[in-house]
Amino acid sequence: MIEERAHAEVDVWSPERSLAAVSARALFKQYVGGDGGVIHVLEGVDLDLSPGEAVAVIGESGTGKSTLLHILGGLDRPSAGEVRVGEDLLWRLSDEALTRLRNQRLGFVFQFHHLLREFTAVENVMMPLLLAGVGWASARERSRELLARVGLERRLEHKPGQLSGGEQQRVAVARALVARPVVVLADEPSGNLDPETGECLHDILLEACRERSAAMVLVTHNRELAARADRVLRLEAGQLLPAHAAPL
Repeated sequence: MIEERAHAEVDVWSPERSLAAVSARALFKQYVGGDGGVIHVLEGVDLDLSPGEAVAVIGESGTGKSTLLHILGGLDRPSAGEVRVGEDLLWRLSDEALTRLRNQRLGFVFQFHHLLREFTAVENVMMPLLLAGVGWASARERSRELLARVGLERRLEHKPGQLSGGEQQRVAVARALVARPVVVLADEPSGNLDPETGECLHDILLEACRERSAAMVLVTHNRELAARADRVLRLEAGQLLPAHAAPL
């Protein structure tokens, strides 16, 4: 049986934390394995990101980097602990409010783009705005501008199957940024791309986040990309450590 721990009370968050774009306090995550044993993935992780700050999270495969990202984005619930985005504690929100926060204030970029194949590039990027109640014309114009920014102004009406892998991932980046999120969560965003295309994508993502003062958590195995972040942390044995504590 997975051990239950009490959630931290709101008043233990420090004043510094309240100024962060996203904060995590005492995150634990446990699973029951196939043999019935408990697998400890996260063991009391704390993390604070300021607006405009980029943090790279590195570590061996299977250490829980994607799990951490999913918890920070409200896609997975921790066994214990809490995540705050701005002034909102994620796991105190109703399902409806949490969905709204994810759509309007968080941007997700995954290794696989997860585009809707029946919709065009511009329609895929428009989707978060339409779900937030933005009018069709305004949503399309903002999406068109962002797609032009990532070099796809001539591919607006192409569906994912008509785009290269790099173009599809640039659409996914535009979709993640279109609602002007306060936090961008990127999980191996260039893992399936060639080095040149991946480098271009990194430029776009980092530049856009810093221009808009969006905090970013970036899970990556790419040494060069990690080095471009403001901080590099390593997830090891359920703990976030300074990257110099162990080799990449």
